[in-house]
Amino acid sequence: MVRLLAGLLVLLLVASIVGYFWINGRLAANDKVLADYEGRRDDTAGTNWLLVGSDSRKGLSRADRNRLATGRAAGQRTDTMMLLHIPDDGRPVLVSLPRDSYVPIHNKGRNKLNAAYAFGGAPLLARTVEEVTGLRIDHYMEVGFAGFVDIVDAVGGVNICVKQPLKDPKAGINLKKGCQDMDGGTALGYVRTRVTGGLPDLDRAQRQRQFFAAVVKKASSPGTLINPFRMVPLATSATDAVVVDGGTSAFNLLSLGLAMGGNPITTSVPVTPANVPGVGSVLQWQRESALRMFNALAEGKPVPKDVLNSGG
Repeated sequence: MVRLLAGLLVLLLVASIVGYFWINGRLAANDKVLADYEGRRDDTAGTNWLLVGSDSRKGLSRADRNRLATGRAAGQRTDTMMLLHIPDDGRPVLVSLPRDSYVPIHNKGRNKLNAAYAFGGAPLLARTVEEVTGLRIDHYMEVGFAGFVDIVDAVGGVNICVKQPLKDPKAGINLKKGCQDMDGGTALGYVRTRVTGGLPDLDRAQRQRQFFAAVVKKASSPGTLINPFRMVPLATSATDAVVVDGGTSAFNLLSLGLAMGGNPITTSVPVTPANVPGVGSVLQWQRESALRMFNALAEGKPVPKDVLNSGG
């Protein structure tokens, strides 16, 4: 029996090592995303991830676009942006960065945050987030529509509690109130819809945080990690779907999953709606509250509760 157990442990160890190098070899990396620039801040406390969901239709057939109601827009824009702060000690913090945030962009003046990606891709977006938050970004991960759907389906769907009925033909959903299992296509519509609330982008950001926490928690659960019929399709889908910075490895992705499974605090940057001539409707950051939030993260301190509450 002892020999059998020892043999199994060796087999698992070898499989883990082989799997690590296999996943690393498949990861698509962009070495320019977190490149240094003049005046870049030195390292800040903890580990910071910039998580980006783009509206890229790459990999979707015409039938897929019709089924998922993604439309036919060309090009690629940032549909979701979140900052995950993993402290050296304590609970992680997941902060939504609304795409309509009105911020300064290097050499481009002030504009909506998602315009940074349109102007200069992932490198300019990452630099913009660093400069407006005062945090140094350690890792970057981006996923498009097709990858989003594949990852959700690879983990067997996710259970999401819907606060109110949601019907949106543009997003391809007709959901009842209550907790329910969602496949990749339904989950995509759920996080994309803008039909609720007086501030649709803030409501959507809350749903995006809810979904992201649920899918990463399930992906990093023992039921997924030790089940080869789940783990292999997930690893294949994830490595096909995501783009990371050049310094991110499979080990870092596992750390990300473990952090999201640790009951993170979820919030959004405190904002105030405004209208800017030539730009349109934007969200102005509440400067004092935002500074208190990001300064606390940079210094490795808990974020003040009143700032979290104002963030939603």
